[in-house]
Amino acid sequence: MAAIVRTARSFVEDRLRPHENAVDRADHIDEALIAELRAEAVALGLYAFNMPDSLGGLGLGPRAVAAVEEVMGLTSMPLAEAFGHQPMSLIHVADHQRDWLLDPVMQAEKTLAYALTEPGGGSDLSTIRTRAVRSGDGWVLNGSKTFISHCTTADYIVVLAATDPEARLSRRLTAFVVPADTPGVALDAPFRKLGWHGYPIAGFSLSDVTVPDENVLGEPGQGLAVMMSTVNTDRRWSANRANGMAARLMELVLPHVKERQIGGAPLGEKQAIQMMLADCDLDLETSRLLALRAADAANDADVAVWSSRAKLYATEALTRIADRVLQIFGGAGFMADLPVERIYRDARGLRIGEGTSEVQRLTIARALLA
Repeated sequence: MAAIVRTARSFVEDRLRPHENAVDRADHIDEALIAELRAEAVALGLYAFNMPDSLGGLGLGPRAVAAVEEVMGLTSMPLAEAFGHQPMSLIHVADHQRDWLLDPVMQAEKTLAYALTEPGGGSDLSTIRTRAVRSGDGWVLNGSKTFISHCTTADYIVVLAATDPEARLSRRLTAFVVPADTPGVALDAPFRKLGWHGYPIAGFSLSDVTVPDENVLGEPGQGLAVMMSTVNTDRRWSANRANGMAARLMELVLPHVKERQIGGAPLGEKQAIQMMLADCDLDLETSRLLALRAADAANDADVAVWSSRAKLYATEALTRIADRVLQIFGGAGFMADLPVERIYRDARGLRIGEGTSEVQRLTIARALLA
């Protein structure tokens, strides 16, 4: 595990961080650049590191995956995409889909986006209104999605649609792999965002979009199971990424308080600053322990509640750490010359994506009351 973490960290420091400021200020990452970085990650054995070896991944254990995911948090969201972190829903890829879907995705030749959220709802999948109706040996899709990461740049979009609207939720939905250039797919312009600059999020509509049966991911009516197979791993990813962002903040603030002179003494000698640093350290180390506990529960019956605990605590702790660190830096922390203000902005999105903080609290409470 130590070797891959060292490789990942070197990749972040040497190849990804030098582009952070330019990408953030432009709110755009050049496709040629990210393709080059993905190819380097493939060569280093880092690409899609979180996938099992049966799918062409490294087959790392949950703790090793968590360690590399934390390293991903040491750089910005769009540049961390070079690691090719993939959703576990790919375990549902059928043998006949490997050549055109799985293998190209695992080799960074094709990319995926996942489309669940709609204008009428996000966390509650029962509100999905996108419909897929069988037609001959395929399906016709109509509907719209919003707040979808990478739909404007992906080769394929995995669309969750209702195929049996009257069925119970567990049998109502189906996941379809839709080529982004299919006639009837209309992509919107990316949203302007508070943070995650250069990480495209947009909406799109489907108007009589036809896909063949072979593009169903899993089986018809199993869309909920397909998407839920990645929920817990994605929530742990959010926790580990938040821990990496918090660790980056600590790497920035500790040298600063040792070097910055106030009244003839280092800033770090001020008791008020020491209290803030201690709170930051406690938040980060508690988050790391929860993330490890969630990793250890990866194959247990209580994986959902541990994943929610880790995601909730880490993302909210990151917000607290970012606020304290920016305050310690003062005016310099408010300026775009340092990564502090970017991390402060980026942190906020992690409390929304992969299930809001409120959804995590509900998951925890329901587990306690079961």
